[in-house]
Amino acid sequence: MRKFIYVAVAIMGLASLPAAADMKIAVLDYQAALFESDVAKRYSVDAEKKFGSQLQRLKNLESEAKRLQERMQRDGEKLGQTELEKLDLEFRQKAREFQIQSKELNDAKAQADREVLDQLKPKLEKAIESALQAGGYDLVIDRSAVVDVKPQYDITSQVIERLNSTR
Repeated sequence: MRKFIYVAVAIMGLASLPAAADMKIAVLDYQAALFESDVAKRYSVDAEKKFGSQLQRLKNLESEAKRLQERMQRDGEKLGQTELEKLDLEFRQKAREFQIQSKELNDAKAQADREVLDQLKPKLEKAIESALQAGGYDLVIDRSAVVDVKPQYDITSQVIERLNSTR
């Protein structure tokens, strides 16, 4: 009975080879198509401008907190208890302020990212569909599921071109 099953599986495998040989297969790096588009690149520059001042404030808070921490470590034995407590309190306030502003920045950036993705996804889907129809592909595999692919099977650049041509 086992031999029969092995033979049947082998015959089915051989029978499917001609069908597989006629298939047009493509590979698509969805994330690259999304993030390498002109719209995403413009957003990245705009976001850097929009959130740059908040990021700079965070960097300043971080450096102030580090400066306080280093002073406490370096001069801790020289300073009196009151001065040390004052520095510790100031350090904790800077650290707390850093956490709050960091969360606010992360939340604002995440919201802006979601808005851009919501606008870009339908355009990306249309660009993908257009590339698939133009190439007559039977099967598209996500790039993350592929170990290696020849460039002629990767349609990512085609999708990016089509996405960039839509406004």
